[in-house]
This record gives sequence, C-alpha cells and structure tokens, in this order.
Amino acid sequence: MRNFFLIFLKEFRTYFNSSIAFVVITIFLVLSGYFFYNIFATFSTLSFQAMTNPLVAQQFKELSITEMVVRPFFGNLSVFMLIMLPMLTMRIFSEEKKSGTIELLLTYPVRDSEVILGKFAGCLGIFTVMLILTLPCFALVLVFGEPEMGVIVSGYFGLFLMGTAFISLGVFASSLTENQIVAAVVSFGFLLIFFMMGFSAGFASERIGNILKHLSFMPHLSNFAKGVIDTEDVVYYLLFIFFCIFLNMRSLESKRWRG
Repeated sequence: MRNFFLIFLKEFRTYFNSSIAFVVITIFLVLSGYFFYNIFATFSTLSFQAMTNPLVAQQFKELSITEMVVRPFFGNLSVFMLIMLPMLTMRIFSEEKKSGTIELLLTYPVRDSEVILGKFAGCLGIFTVMLILTLPCFALVLVFGEPEMGVIVSGYFGLFLMGTAFISLGVFASSLTENQIVAAVVSFGFLLIFFMMGFSAGFASERIGNILKHLSFMPHLSNFAKGVIDTEDVVYYLLFIFFCIFLNMRSLESKRWRG
C-alpha cells in the first residue's frame, strides 16, 4: 500500500506541476458554467412567461427544475467528461514510454498493480476535484428552486462512476503507445463508441438493440439522473473499470516480456 500511495501522490502532483490540471479543469468549468447558465436562464424565462401568460402556462403545465435544469445539466457534464478526460489520461503511460522511464519503473520493487492503480488514482483525484467544483451550480439551483436532492446525489454518483470508467479506458489506451496524441485519440474514439452505442439500438433487431443499450454508457447514466440507483448500473460500470484495469496489467506484462 505504501508504494501505491507514493505513486498516487507523485501522479497527482505531476498534473499540477505541468499545468495540465489547471488547463483541463478551467476548460471543463467554463463549458459547464456556460451551458448551465443557458439551461437555467431558459427555465427562468419559461417560468416567468408561465406566470404572466396563460397560454404558456397551459403549454408548460409542469415546470420542474429537476426535469428542465438538473437532468439536462448532468447530460451536458457527461459530454464534457467525454471530451476532457482523454486529455488527462493520455500522458499517464505514454510519457513514461517516450522518456524511457517506464523501464526504470518496471524494475523497481513495486507490483504492476500498484503502478497502475497509483496512476489511475492520481488521475481520478483530479477528476474528483473537477466534479466538486461544479457543485456551486447546484447551490444556485437550491437557492432559486426546490430540486429533488435524491436526483442530485444519485446523478453525481452516476457521473463519478462514468468518469472512473472513462479514466480506466484512457489509462489502458495510454499504456499501448508512447505517443500522447494517439493515446488521446484512441481513448476518445472508443469512449465515443460506447457513449453513442445506445443510439444505434433502434436500427438493430430487438435482441441486438438490447445488447447495445446494455453496453452503452448513457442508458445507465440516465437511471442515475432519474434518482434511481440500480445495482445493474453500478455493476456495469464496476465491471467495465475492472476489465480495463485487467487489460492494462496484461499490457504492462507484455512490456516486460518484450524487454
């Protein structure tokens, strides 16, 4: 465990020493804040019009801040995570390979699992900071409305699981190449496939469609955004994470075999 914590701290500090964390977090928050403002402003405008115009009130009989602000915002955050997290994970092993320090790392008296989990946890720590910094948006929602707290809590839990799955695949992609751009593109490409897979279910047979929905990220996140924490959704993300970590371990082992 000591080696794990040392690698975790080193990886976490590296992000801030190289300014990667500042850039990624800033862009993530700017995008999140901009789209939250648009969603919240639209809801406020419709609410005001409904109070003053009976026709608008009839069209929007139930103006729920949970339905019109909270859930769409979770959907937006998932898209921003899809874009930004490959930027965090691309350097984890690729940089080590390019600089030649991966050989030194593998000769240290540390297990492959400690190396992988330590680097994985370092990136996960940055992602956790990113999510925490979006909380002021929901503080504003609480001030001006009465959203369902269960939806907010479960939604954040779902985003955390999804982001962890994104990171696990990104770390694995980084272990395959020494080129950081290639690692980012491979990670983004596969994440986009899993992200959009559910939208193709309607064009396939019922059986294939159900499989595509089950493999896709979004149907599982939508349940969390509805305030439902289903064991099936939690297991899906955990299995995805463990599978990517398993592939990462095999990737490092193959590096040892090749010398």
